[in-house]
Amino acid sequence: MNSPTERPNLVSDASGVHQEQRLAAIDLGSNSFHLLVAHYRDDRLEVVARLGEKVQLAAGLDAANHLDEASMQRAMACLSRFAPLLEGVVAERLRVVGTSALRTARNRQTFIERAEALLGCRIEVIPGQEEARLIYLGAAHALAENGRRLVVDIGGGSTEFIVGEQLKPLKLESLDIGCVTHTQRHFADGQLSEARMDQAEADVLAQLASLRMSYSELGWDEALGSSGTIKAAASVLAASGGTPGEISRNGLLQLRQRLIECGHLDRVALEGLKPDRARIFPAGVAILGAIFEALELTTMRYADGALREGVLYDMLARDLLRQY
Repeated sequence: MNSPTERPNLVSDASGVHQEQRLAAIDLGSNSFHLLVAHYRDDRLEVVARLGEKVQLAAGLDAANHLDEASMQRAMACLSRFAPLLEGVVAERLRVVGTSALRTARNRQTFIERAEALLGCRIEVIPGQEEARLIYLGAAHALAENGRRLVVDIGGGSTEFIVGEQLKPLKLESLDIGCVTHTQRHFADGQLSEARMDQAEADVLAQLASLRMSYSELGWDEALGSSGTIKAAASVLAASGGTPGEISRNGLLQLRQRLIECGHLDRVALEGLKPDRARIFPAGVAILGAIFEALELTTMRYADGALREGVLYDMLARDLLRQY
């Protein structure tokens, strides 16, 4: 049997000639929505289109966990801009997944019906463990190295932790900690201080207690991080002289202090940080700092592969299984 990376999406027309089909994934994240359109050529994904927009769906959840109309309208406006890029993608080659904010939203069915009518396809709200599995698949495909690895993905509403080897996850966990929800919980008035950061980190450490021992006992050769918060932290540290694509414990502590010195979320402006991430960045750094402390990390490398890439590779693997 061939491996899952050996062109499983090739199909034959009536003449027996192989034809490649376009694949697409949409990640309805709690902070950002992402679209990835690709072909699978020469045992690798070839990106055709990539688009991401800050929607901050999690910020639209009220005290009763209902999405407000403003957040739904932001979401539909984003999806309407994604729709033209889906031209040529057949229904069975498109997968749309919702994550933490939609898992939480009590009125998610209203959102789903509106989004499905707009896109003309089914939308799945996936469990946290499935999100973690797909994140690992995306990150693992982006790496050429062997060995056991820890992958961490800090999203808008949840954070995923995976230990795996090659393409196989060994342990999966998803916690309800995210940079958007953590901003609302600890920095709602915008104030930044040592005490606020301490409190935000302590909150994360308390939630990490349940997995700290089991993950440490399993162990890993390298720690990797995916998605926006970790990419942004690596970018800011590189802009101030750090190793590109790497986050060190000392660098993270220095970054934490620089954020505290800003004094307010509205004054967060750092070289390498996109302005539309500034207000949720301190919460993301607090989450990341607590992860470094709990899991005793000294460095973390950014991996350019996450949920949307994992969705595409999972689609390819399912196609291969159907052939046998």
